[in-house]
Amino acid sequence: MVLHHQPIKSIPPLTKEIAHKAFPKGNIYLTLRDELGTFYDDQDFAELYSDEGQPALRPSGLALICVMQYVANLSDRGAVEAVAARIDWKYALGLELTSPSFDSSVLSLFRSRLLKGGKEKQLLNKLLERCQELKLIKTKGKARTDSTHILAAIRNLNRLEYVGETLRSALNALAVVVPDWLSNVVAPDWFDRYSKPVEEYRLPRGTEARNDYAVKIGRDGMKILESIYDEPTTPQWLKEIPAIETLRITWLHQYWIDNGQLHWRSHKDLPPAGLRSNSPYDTEARYGNKRHTTWLGYKVHLTETCEKKQVHLITNVQTTQAHSLRCRPN
Repeated sequence: MVLHHQPIKSIPPLTKEIAHKAFPKGNIYLTLRDELGTFYDDQDFAELYSDEGQPALRPSGLALICVMQYVANLSDRGAVEAVAARIDWKYALGLELTSPSFDSSVLSLFRSRLLKGGKEKQLLNKLLERCQELKLIKTKGKARTDSTHILAAIRNLNRLEYVGETLRSALNALAVVVPDWLSNVVAPDWFDRYSKPVEEYRLPRGTEARNDYAVKIGRDGMKILESIYDEPTTPQWLKEIPAIETLRITWLHQYWIDNGQLHWRSHKDLPPAGLRSNSPYDTEARYGNKRHTTWLGYKVHLTETCEKKQVHLITNVQTTQAHSLRCRPN
């Protein structure tokens, strides 16, 4: 999409009149526009857009909508409905009462564009720059940092589910790019074993039966890895598929080989929890502990100003892996 820079317009008179009648004491969105003004500009996001294609919606407006969406804790659909129906949002965005809304997918695409272009912190940084201009943030003021947990958007897996899903993910990736090659490698019964999600209620009961099943999955995975890494006729680029690299690393963590025999590692022989993943669908998510809370995902560290008689503002956000010394039970 192509970006056509447009000058920032003042609030339309009718929008301003009705908004102040509806909120005579103001509210957070009116205050946002009145006190901070317009702190996003289309040029701040110009490098994220190409020189060809259909005209894009103003990124400065989409950026502000993302901020207000977070404040209101709305879904993309809810945020788009607020743009269409709420007078205070139209006031903050400087829109006419009759301004049309847009499809909710635009917000998701805009966030993806920010991430792809490495501009995900632009929304916070521009807001902080404006706060500095208004003397709301001191250069050497007091600040404090705390952390909280973020859940990964994945299913919690036990070890047996994890190795099964890792192999299943690799098979699905290969089935897309080299279906004929894959059909010559796998056995006929693999379809029954890996066509459906590997879930606990489908798995064997009892320690011995579960260990045997883990070894069976391990041998199947080794057959795929040996076919890719040892066969000279196999396309070398298959090693570069992320799901194959995840399979290789997972098998190093979960299995060991002695005299040509593959074995399922015991818990005490596993690598530290911070070094191994727990899902093939988010390899950076880790188990974490904080007081009485255990979760699979990440930690987010927030720094905010804490000056007396000053508004407290978040000035930095850092997301890191969650680490735990505990192991996930089998």
